[in-house]
Amino acid sequence: MNSAVVVEAVRSPMGRARADGAFADLHPVELLSQVLAKLVERTGIDPGQVDDVVVGCVTQSSEQSGTVGRQAWLAAGFPEHVPSVTVERKCGSGQQAIHFAVQGVMAGQYDLVIAAGVESMSRVPMGSNRQGADFYGPSVTERYAPGLVSQGVAAELIAHKWGLTRETLDDFAVRSHRLAAAAADAGAFEREIVPVTTPDGTVVERDETIRPGTTREKIGTLPTVFRTEEAEQRFPQLDWRVSAASSSQLTDGASAILIASDRMAQQLGLRPRAAVRGMYACGDDPLMMLTAPIPATRMLLKRTGLSLDDVDHYEVNEAFAPVPLAWLHELGGDLDRLNPRGGAIALGHPLGASGCRLFTTMLHALEDTGGRRGLQTICEAGGMANALVLERLDS
Repeated sequence: MNSAVVVEAVRSPMGRARADGAFADLHPVELLSQVLAKLVERTGIDPGQVDDVVVGCVTQSSEQSGTVGRQAWLAAGFPEHVPSVTVERKCGSGQQAIHFAVQGVMAGQYDLVIAAGVESMSRVPMGSNRQGADFYGPSVTERYAPGLVSQGVAAELIAHKWGLTRETLDDFAVRSHRLAAAAADAGAFEREIVPVTTPDGTVVERDETIRPGTTREKIGTLPTVFRTEEAEQRFPQLDWRVSAASSSQLTDGASAILIASDRMAQQLGLRPRAAVRGMYACGDDPLMMLTAPIPATRMLLKRTGLSLDDVDHYEVNEAFAPVPLAWLHELGGDLDRLNPRGGAIALGHPLGASGCRLFTTMLHALEDTGGRRGLQTICEAGGMANALVLERLDS
């Protein structure tokens, strides 16, 4: 079995998904193409030697419907013979792209492959591809009668089950912004971020999602956002605790990772920085929906023979504050190792790109701190999750 190594990982700055956001006027193909171009430039590889470009993208409609990775590759001016494929596993799409890329190298199908992700949530809004369609179908609806719920209601169910108060959720949101702001001020994101130029010539180099002045007092007055009359009738036990502040931000962003076989890395003189030591994906209760990172992590640790004590850095996607907090409660981890540079609450959650963004941040953080191993997991709609263990090779 071939060994897969990580050569480089980069990301765009995170832009707010709104009309005046940094990337609101930038086509998602152009956003991803600039990140791919910077990845190739940094590594010095011949783009014609890339075997495949595996791209996570959730809302594959409108401007993201044309095999977005293929169009981005062509937009960057790269060779036409290199193919691309789009992966959709909801919020874990970018992480699944990494899994597929690593598996392809291990199987001997790839020697040089790019795993990437992109989502322009300002230009292709979340859910715009559904247009009111019943995507469950009658059998799923019957099996889970009286019906499955939205992710926001699922987050409320998790908060209730694990006894997470409104104050606890707000404090976690404040922590995310505080840690992200501290990392940005210290220049910790500079190596991983590549500049992106917008149509008017503006060069964006910093995340615009971080709010350093966030306090519990400021966000404590925000209304809860997932409370509806129907949900109240169905779940009278809920006291509704999740606000916009304790939810991930809708965001535009892209990220890309170069993965190679150990043999090809040596042949091309590329420095292997890390290797993925284990991967796992699983499903869980689709009603609770966001709890699958817990069993995914448990099984991944069992398969790798590791414990959380062996891991220096955890990235648990902050889709909603209850998700990483429930994960921490169940796994018994160290809060200081959890999303130490902030998470999606502060940095944003560009759906298809988030898995690669988390990976990129984790790799650079491990290098900066001298850590050896990182664990990444991300919850996904439908009650699924991906998890992986990354290990630095020069640690």
